[in-house]
Amino acid sequence: MQDNQELLRQAASERVKVIPSVTRVQGEVVRKSLHLLVSLVPLFASVDLGATLALLTAGILFYAFAETSRLRGNPILIVSDITLIASRERDMGGFVLGPVTLGLGAMLSLILYPLPAANIAIFALAFGDGFASLVGTTVRGPRIPLLRSKTLSGSLACFAAVFIVTLRITQNPISALTLAGVATFLEAAPVGDFDNILIPFGVGMIAVKLLPLS
Repeated sequence: MQDNQELLRQAASERVKVIPSVTRVQGEVVRKSLHLLVSLVPLFASVDLGATLALLTAGILFYAFAETSRLRGNPILIVSDITLIASRERDMGGFVLGPVTLGLGAMLSLILYPLPAANIAIFALAFGDGFASLVGTTVRGPRIPLLRSKTLSGSLACFAAVFIVTLRITQNPISALTLAGVATFLEAAPVGDFDNILIPFGVGMIAVKLLPLS
């Protein structure tokens, strides 16, 4: 009888451990699926830059309104639900800043940098940061010393994603390796949601110096 009770307690304990893990992975998938949508910004900008900047501005303002309303106890249908699903533990009870910095990162890339640097900066944000978080959350592996929230698998995923997309744009392996390294270094910086600004800003700055501009 005691053995059965002990087994039940162990099973319950395991369920408690698994549920937060599953919830965390689901939240990360939702969050980075939205993150990857930023990769569409260069396409829209190639059609109409002004309209793309206006759309990003409107999106940031609407999200800020929705998030403020949620915190006041008046959630906005669908938007607030997705925000809660995609929020991290550190965001609980406060303003979820990620979507704002994500939009600002894309906007700054378009404003500050010419092509192809602007596109590479945005793709580094969308794919590099996106895959780093997804892989780092779902694949177990060693953590980077002094950066306990970052994993080796996530950093490798970031490097690979940025290298592939940059090589496709530039056809220059050296430039692709350099920019992938820059993106990986910046993604590992412990700056929270502000990596959404730091990554495109830094990658775009280096890309301008490395690449011929159009």
